[in-house]
Amino acid sequence: MINQLSWKVGGQQGEGIESTGEIFSIALNRLGYYLYGYRHFSSRIKGGHTNNKIRVSTTQVRSISDDLDILVAFDQETIDVNYHELREGGVVIADAKFKPSIPEDGIATLYAVPFTEIATELGTSLMKNMVAVGASSAILDLDAEAFREVVQEIFGRKGESIVEKNMDAIRAGVQFIKDQAESVETMQLAKADGNKRLFMIGNDAIALGAVAAGSRFMPAYPITPASEIMEYLIKKLPKFGGTVIQTEDEIAACTMAIGANYAGVRTLTASAGPGLSLMMEAIGLSGMTETPLVVVDTQRGGPSTGLPTKIEQSDLMAMIYGTHGEIPKVVMAPSTVQEAFYDTIEAFNIAEEYQVPVILLTDLQLSLGKQSVEALDYKNIEIRRGKLDINQEIPASDDKAYFKRYEVTEDGISPRVLPGMKNGIHHVTGVEHEETGKPSEVAANRQAQMDKRLRKLNNLKFNTPVHVNAKHEEADVLLVGFNSTRGTIEEAMERLEKDGVKANHAQIRLIHPFPTEEIAPLVKAAKKVIVVEYNATGQLANILKMNVGEHEKIRSLLKYDGDPFLPKEIHTKCKELL
Repeated sequence: MINQLSWKVGGQQGEGIESTGEIFSIALNRLGYYLYGYRHFSSRIKGGHTNNKIRVSTTQVRSISDDLDILVAFDQETIDVNYHELREGGVVIADAKFKPSIPEDGIATLYAVPFTEIATELGTSLMKNMVAVGASSAILDLDAEAFREVVQEIFGRKGESIVEKNMDAIRAGVQFIKDQAESVETMQLAKADGNKRLFMIGNDAIALGAVAAGSRFMPAYPITPASEIMEYLIKKLPKFGGTVIQTEDEIAACTMAIGANYAGVRTLTASAGPGLSLMMEAIGLSGMTETPLVVVDTQRGGPSTGLPTKIEQSDLMAMIYGTHGEIPKVVMAPSTVQEAFYDTIEAFNIAEEYQVPVILLTDLQLSLGKQSVEALDYKNIEIRRGKLDINQEIPASDDKAYFKRYEVTEDGISPRVLPGMKNGIHHVTGVEHEETGKPSEVAANRQAQMDKRLRKLNNLKFNTPVHVNAKHEEADVLLVGFNSTRGTIEEAMERLEKDGVKANHAQIRLIHPFPTEEIAPLVKAAKKVIVVEYNATGQLANILKMNVGEHEKIRSLLKYDGDPFLPKEIHTKCKELL
């Protein structure tokens, strides 16, 4: 009996690989197991190798595993590409149709199961993925009925006969493996706790967070890996009186979001690196007009079109410094799917409280990787709108002057009104302006307005800007990361501890303004600092050096080939750097 399992299904894009992984993982999630999934897919609609690697555990997991227990192959390429991951004693379950073969190294056992043939006999070859699910469940000694609820949800609208045919396909896969009982060694999972958990990708959590935050409008242009946010809200927002508009480009999306926020509607837009490049001028407009704005950047491989379906974290500097001129801006970086939900809500609060653009930074692994998530707490959600009070009575000025929308205040945050509020009329312009919004190039005014805007964030309140796991007052190494690297770093850290290395960990959640006070003591208390990130130039490491110093201690552990870090990679590289 085992407490953890790694399972992968692969084949050509468009032949049901994603649905195979979905049915398998959702069923196990509902049995109470913790899961973490990562999809490798090509940047095309159909064709090209794709796979879905899913880690199943009786305890919480936040990264993909180093090795592989079961590989389900719909073509020979899947075996050729992924076989090296199999541990000794692993299993390959492959469609007999393509006459599968594996190396004669004795590492794994091959079961050639006629997925296509069995499915065709049952009515349609399209059910071959259900046969594969059944064969997998037999290896795990799971009852086929464990999948009924999921099958019912997916196929129920097509009628009970379709549900039963798919269940027949699962049972047939189980039976084929059982017929070879003498040669089959099962990998029985220890019983799960049975607790119900959500199972979702980061993009869904962001979209749900937007709804919970009171957002009712999203203008956006579809782009990988951000599109799921838009797709989720297209289905959900109309139920709350909201809507989604697919704009002609990202420039329109961002300026439309600014306009909606100016009118008082909590609005977000979402894109990836190429789209954020187009939004930069508009983000500057948000900063100059002090209009709240929430933008989600789901980082992917660049530059240009780059690697649109692969992991990278190379937008970091651009998100902080990409706009021309100088504006106050907040850049947040959740590290789990659950955090993505809560941080989205906080992004709207911060945007309105400080009247600034807020960029919620994720990466492809966090945006599209699927994780088990504990129940979300809706009761304690707080909506904060700062200095906006739509019920306030604005006194008329004796001289009937315009409302001082950009009044110079001690905290840098000016009073805010919405269009139509009595006595609240003011100018709004992207050029420098005085307190009522009227354009002004007077030197003293320029400095006063600039200073006012830039001191807004001096007292920024942000809960847990750094996740700190510091077991040692003096550490041999401090591991630093952001976004999806958290779980992988945590596993590597545990292995370093077993090797006798005193390791601390800091996962940065507030990228800008940088949480120097929180992280500086950790850096000072470590002999070496290793910054783990997905880019070629060590962007987070450079930001750390700029804000903390200690250059001689800081080393970079970089990966930019499009594949995610494995725990063993970080463990091995850290030992080399130490």
